[in-house]
Amino acid sequence: MTVIELTKNEVFTAPRDGANESLWQSKLHAGTESPAFNESTVYDTLIVGGGITGLTAAVLLQQQGQKCLLVDAHSLGYGTTGGTTAHINTFADTTYAEVENDFGAEAAQQFANDIAGAVSTIQDWVQTYKIDCDFERKQGFVYADEEKQLKELDSLFQSAVKVGVKARLAPKAPVPIPTVKVITIDDQAQFHPLKYLMGLREVFVKAGGVILENTRIEQTTQKDGYHEAESEGRILKAKQIIYATHIPPGGVNPLHFEAAPYRSYVLAVTLKDKAYPDALVYDMQDPYHYFRSHVVEGQKYLVVGGADHKTGHGDPEASFAELEAYVRQYYEVDSVAYRWSAQYYMPVDGLPYIGKLPGFSEGIFTGTGYNGNGMILGTLAGKILSDLVLGKENPSAALYDPGRVKPLAAASEFIKENADVAYRFVADRFSTEELDSLDQLQNDCGMVAEFSGEKVAVYKDPSGDIHAVSPVCTHTHCIVNWNNSEKSWDCPCHGARFDTDGTVLTGPARRNLEPVDLKGKA
Repeated sequence: MTVIELTKNEVFTAPRDGANESLWQSKLHAGTESPAFNESTVYDTLIVGGGITGLTAAVLLQQQGQKCLLVDAHSLGYGTTGGTTAHINTFADTTYAEVENDFGAEAAQQFANDIAGAVSTIQDWVQTYKIDCDFERKQGFVYADEEKQLKELDSLFQSAVKVGVKARLAPKAPVPIPTVKVITIDDQAQFHPLKYLMGLREVFVKAGGVILENTRIEQTTQKDGYHEAESEGRILKAKQIIYATHIPPGGVNPLHFEAAPYRSYVLAVTLKDKAYPDALVYDMQDPYHYFRSHVVEGQKYLVVGGADHKTGHGDPEASFAELEAYVRQYYEVDSVAYRWSAQYYMPVDGLPYIGKLPGFSEGIFTGTGYNGNGMILGTLAGKILSDLVLGKENPSAALYDPGRVKPLAAASEFIKENADVAYRFVADRFSTEELDSLDQLQNDCGMVAEFSGEKVAVYKDPSGDIHAVSPVCTHTHCIVNWNNSEKSWDCPCHGARFDTDGTVLTGPARRNLEPVDLKGKA
């Protein structure tokens, strides 16, 4: 999608990292114009990434008197914040029972307190800064639809109550799906994620914060007590750096092996009978489904997510078909108005990684591994990272330290995910289909193929023009796979994604896929 330069009070459509439009993208207001970037200024903090983590940290730091520069390779909300379903929970995908088992009871209580604090921060900022983002408190429901799910549901329920989450048994869930057991949880919430993000942008800019979009950081070096970040020949200077890019970019980092990339699929549908749930609802299937409703421009939608799988694995079109069949089984669907997917990173030990970036020089920080809870854990990360940058003691920092020693329980997950990376690195090099003629490839489709003795990632656009690039990911040299739904090349190893011309959509890759000239070979 074309990136649009924003001007004061302009209504615009926000681009995102895929071909499918999300429910949240249209009719946003840019607000106050950012102060001009000064290349001679050494900023206190450079924040790389314009999602919820980056803007939360940016607001907090700028309000503490720092001079902050926030940059994004594309535009604000371009990544997962623009593709989230925006559930705001007081519980997480990693249950409190799992945290207690792996880290101890005190850690489980800390995790619960931190999540509750993140939810409160979002609500407080909405009220304080009068952010018009459809924020609403909702009841949450989690249900088992099979007997075999009861033990897991009971564990979720009991551990949540133990740490003070307001959960109780309920007679039924507000969904037309047969259930075996239901719990309800008070004080959940939802909002329009990009409206909230644009609200934070306004607060940051009014406090003097500087924003540069379409600015990809290619490399950083340390010099004379500060960091220099290079972007297309331009040098950005800062005393400290926060990578709020969902996964740290650049070369191989320990976090690339401790947080596995997954994609989740979302439908926004209209219903014939208007039976929209006035709640946040989750089942206990694996992968689980999640439901809520939202009104956008006067139209109410049922927003349903699920059918998750590792990035670059599986068939995205099949995932959408599976999710739509599931929704139609239980709801009277009038139309599927939107469908899109988004990426998240699953940490091997269940908790996010927030703090100093391992293997890098002092003064570089990051947040990643939010699982499917990016809105709350991204907010939490922004709070912790701002304290660390300011040199303040944060009672939660040790629990999420990226350099922590992994619990034994994480070892099997670490081995499984990285054995898969090693397998894909080798196997995908020998499983390529032969393409005898480019005429075999349908319009608006892509594939990795052997063509004229060369392995290429080739896409034929709707007009029949060919776009060919090297299929070797520029991060750790795995072979990318074609995502026919989002029209992207997705790396199955660490989740880097590229558009049809090989331009980086999302990291950890920093360099584009190499172009391949097929002229004269057709």
